[in-house]
Amino acid sequence: MTGIFRTNNPLNSFLLFVYGLLLKFIWFLHPQIPVVQKPNGFLFNDMVTLVKPYLTLYPSSYFFIAYLLIYTQAISFNQLIMRRRMMQKPNYLPAMSYLLITSFLTEWNVLSAPMIINTLLIWIWAKISNLNNNEHPKSTLFNAGIVIGICAFLYLPSFTFAVFIIFSLIISRPPKPAEMFINIIGIITPWYFLASWLFLTNRLYSFSLSGMGVTSPSFQPVSITLMALILILLLTIAGVFIVQSVSSKQIIQVRKNWKLMLLYLAIAMAALFVDNIHHVEYWLLALVPVSVFVGYVFYFTRVKWLSALLHWLMVAFILYSQYFHK
Repeated sequence: MTGIFRTNNPLNSFLLFVYGLLLKFIWFLHPQIPVVQKPNGFLFNDMVTLVKPYLTLYPSSYFFIAYLLIYTQAISFNQLIMRRRMMQKPNYLPAMSYLLITSFLTEWNVLSAPMIINTLLIWIWAKISNLNNNEHPKSTLFNAGIVIGICAFLYLPSFTFAVFIIFSLIISRPPKPAEMFINIIGIITPWYFLASWLFLTNRLYSFSLSGMGVTSPSFQPVSITLMALILILLLTIAGVFIVQSVSSKQIIQVRKNWKLMLLYLAIAMAALFVDNIHHVEYWLLALVPVSVFVGYVFYFTRVKWLSALLHWLMVAFILYSQYFHK
C-alpha cells in the first residue's frame, strides 16, 4: 500500500476512500453514537442534542458523517502539504497515515468536537502558512481569530490555539503589533456576540463554561490505548528527527512551514493538558500534524519491504484492537 500511495496518481483519492472504509468497517457495523458530556463545548453539546432525535433512527449516519470528516481532512491536508512543497515529491502518504492512525482507537472514529475542530484548524494552518504571499494579511488574521473563538465554543481548551497564531507570526516574519491586535479582536468577536445574545435573552448570569483545568492523563499499565499512543509517539519522534536531518537541503519557506507544523503539534498537545477531564478522543486534535511526520517516515524509508512491513504491522495492530482485544 505504501508503494501505491507514494505516487501522485489522481486515482489515489478514490483508493484512499476505500482504504479508509476497510480500516474502519467495524464502526459501520457497530456505529458509535456521540453523547453530551461536560468536557465538550456548549455548541457541540447543543448540536448533538438537536440532531439526535433524527440521526439516532439511522445510527450508521453518525459513522458516515464522522468518516467523511476524517477523509476530507486527510485529503485536504495532504494536498496542502504538497502545495507547500514540504516533501520532495507529491504523494498521498500523509493522508494514508491519517486514516491509518485514526483507526487505532474507537474514540477517534466517533463524531466529536475535536473531529469538527480539526477541519477548522486545517483551514487556519493553510492561511497562516501562506501569510507571506497574502495580499490581505490583516483580514486573514481577523478571520483566523474568529475561527479560534468558534473552536472554543466546541471544545474550550482549543482556545490555546490563539497562541499558535501569535507564535506563527513570529516564525513567519517580523511581528507587527497591529496584526496581533487584529487577531485578538477576531478571537474576542464570537464571545462578544455570545455575551450580547445571553444578555438580551436574560441568560448571562445563568450561563457557565466548563472544560478548563491543568491536569495530566492517566492510563492502565497495560492497555490498548497506551500501546496506541506509544506507537504513535515513537513514529512521530522518528519523523521529527528525519525532517531535522534533511532540513538543511530545504528552502527557507519550507523550513518555516515545518516549524509551523511542529508548533501546531505542540499547541495541540498542550490543549490536552488544560482539559479538566481527560478523554482519549481529544487526542484526535494532535493527529493531523502527527500524520505528516508519520507520512514522512513512510516516505523516507526507501527500503520497500521495510516500509511495507511497518504499514502491515500497524494494520495488524488495528485489526487486533478492533476484533480481538477485550
